[in-house]
Amino acid sequence: MEVVLGVGGGIAAYKAALLLRLFTEAGHAVTVIPTEASTRFVGIATWEALSGRPVSNSVFDQVDKVNHVRLGHEADLIVVAPATADLLARAAAGLASDLLTNTLLMARGPVLFAPAMHTEMWRHPATVANVELLRRRGAVVLDPAVGRLTGADSGPGRLPEPEVIFQAALAAVDAALSQDGSLPQHGSLRQDDATALEILAGKTVTVTAGGTREPLDPVRFLGNRSSGKQGVALARAAAAAGAHVRLISAHLEVPPPPGVETIAVETALELRAETLSAAKDSDVVIMAAAVADFRPANPSGSKIKKRDDADDPVIRLIRNPDILAELVQARPQSAPAGQLLVGFAAETGDERGGVLEYARAKLERKGCDLLVVNHVGAGKVFGQDLNDVLILDRDGGTPIPAAGTKDEVARAVVEQVAAHLAPR
Repeated sequence: MEVVLGVGGGIAAYKAALLLRLFTEAGHAVTVIPTEASTRFVGIATWEALSGRPVSNSVFDQVDKVNHVRLGHEADLIVVAPATADLLARAAAGLASDLLTNTLLMARGPVLFAPAMHTEMWRHPATVANVELLRRRGAVVLDPAVGRLTGADSGPGRLPEPEVIFQAALAAVDAALSQDGSLPQHGSLRQDDATALEILAGKTVTVTAGGTREPLDPVRFLGNRSSGKQGVALARAAAAAGAHVRLISAHLEVPPPPGVETIAVETALELRAETLSAAKDSDVVIMAAAVADFRPANPSGSKIKKRDDADDPVIRLIRNPDILAELVQARPQSAPAGQLLVGFAAETGDERGGVLEYARAKLERKGCDLLVVNHVGAGKVFGQDLNDVLILDRDGGTPIPAAGTKDEVARAVVEQVAAHLAPR
């Protein structure tokens, strides 16, 4: 795949070098186009050394090759990282003041912007309007990450991590290739999986992801350690296979995949309502969210104060509904014939039994078709980029192991979903 990596003039330009390495190590050919301002942070020599290609930001270099036209025409993908407020504004206005903006105007393939700037710049009405305009025109504009910025400030405006940008870029290519009815060639799904995954093309897949938050008062909540990475990876894998994907997202630490319908929720009850509604016309429902088992019975309408003259508060918890069990019960009446339900179980062993023993009992109790089992614990699964699961089938058989990155695990789960949907 031919990739153009545009680098904007922000302090986060150094992270683009890590992004470049991800593309080249995956076997893609990358041409870097830095803005003039960005070379004050990372020099042209660095980009040439890492990409193995000549690097320029002038429309007057290699005029005989008509670079300002050729690069955009030949690129299968253009990624701009970091995309500064100035660069987003110039792209939205259709300006062609340097080689990068010329190339953006000539783009034939998908374009992805990964913004990085100060919070006030990101929230400024001009930037908001520019982002909205670029998205309407079909570009993928990621939301910036939240965290420490240049100086002492914190907030939304950090460049997303290179791995997040890389995966979003591959998903953008997959989505673009799927629009004409063809299967993805360059993304997170291997080409030799194509035949098995064809069954998902045109299907509706609902995925829940992230950790729910149950309010104690207007400030505090009961939550869990889920980052939502595995659920987002599942949504990305299903979309890459040609499915229409709805992502019902509780708290996420990563952005939703581009091109996926996303419904944001906070509490278990909100997630329940949206999931039961979405399931009515879904061919597959994958319950990857970390849904709280309990919620405060009486959340306070005002902040709970810590007073020396008062007793410590006692918080009474009540059970949340079992959403997966409700989906199983509702399936014959409200769901399409052959709907597949996939549950997730985060388990630990104890003196009464092991992880697999508890997982088999949960699969029997829930009645879903597949159960994906994580062995969780300190430093395992939650928030990590790697995962190690067992996929259990209601019909029995040997559990199927899947391990690797969360995208690789997602691909294995989606392959099992496709296998169960295929005619027998």
